[in-house]
Amino acid sequence: MKNKAITIKQFKDLKPDRILAAVESQGFRCDGTLLPLNSFENRVYQVGIEEETPLVVKFYRPGRWPRRAIREEHAFMQELNQQGLRLAHPLADIRGNTLHRLGHISFALMPRLRGRNPDMEDPVILERIGITLGKVHAVGGRRRFEHRPTLDVKHVGTRACREIDASGLLPKPLRKEFQLLTNRVRFAIRKGYERVGKVPLIRLHGDCHPGNILLDGPVVQFMDFDDCGTGPAIQDLWTLMPDDAALQGQTLSHLLKGYTREYPFNREELHLVEPLRTLRMLHHAAWVVQHWGDPAFPKAFPHMTEVSHWENYLVALEGQLARLTLHPDAVIAL
Repeated sequence: MKNKAITIKQFKDLKPDRILAAVESQGFRCDGTLLPLNSFENRVYQVGIEEETPLVVKFYRPGRWPRRAIREEHAFMQELNQQGLRLAHPLADIRGNTLHRLGHISFALMPRLRGRNPDMEDPVILERIGITLGKVHAVGGRRRFEHRPTLDVKHVGTRACREIDASGLLPKPLRKEFQLLTNRVRFAIRKGYERVGKVPLIRLHGDCHPGNILLDGPVVQFMDFDDCGTGPAIQDLWTLMPDDAALQGQTLSHLLKGYTREYPFNREELHLVEPLRTLRMLHHAAWVVQHWGDPAFPKAFPHMTEVSHWENYLVALEGQLARLTLHPDAVIAL
């Protein structure tokens, strides 16, 4: 809790004058305009620059990532930008540095992206998104991350279960049930990975949902690589699919029509959708409880203190366990 308290205090110290001073320390002249942008994890602002296009400044939550992991994220984004992909890549100073400091807080400057959210029911747009994502994965497949997380039970599932169990938000009467259930869930996820066998693990966006995509005319722009990591390619594809199971196959088919023009897709990875979905459920709950000391989180997720929420959460995990064990060979029909 001590580290969380320090984090909150540091973010509270991000007053407008300090934010503008941080930007100007990198050689820009601010015009005084400042617009907070939506972000739970970090603190992100659009800053007006005299006689130039506004910039975005991102202050990283202290303690979440070591600086070497942030630099790896930056290097990946710069590599993508060098391949002609348009994204909010970090800007380098004259020494080539993309990560700077304001006290104990790391920050980066990025170009502002403009555009609209994609229509995820439009086959043409889905194909364009697939093409662009295929290009991202073609670059991501060249090497592995060294300091970013890997999407598997060990690095995501086990850690998430420990965070939730130790958080104090999980009601005591439900702890034993949670422990027993998540042990079974993690075992089922491992079995799911084993059934698929060895698949390529590449550098991924990691949080590739429609809210992290902007269209500027025909150009597809990916935003927010804060959760980038190593994993199977399907991770960045299944998160683009709708909740309606009847539409998932159609959506994925359109995405893959474009994707496979740029990067091969191993259909065996379709068997990993439910294991990855389950890991995401565990990770999201752990992410919320881990940040509970930040006042923004109790306001945004007040249900996390309710017993009924955790009862429903366990029911949802039971449902995922059934999918993993009773229908292990079920995949999205293309």
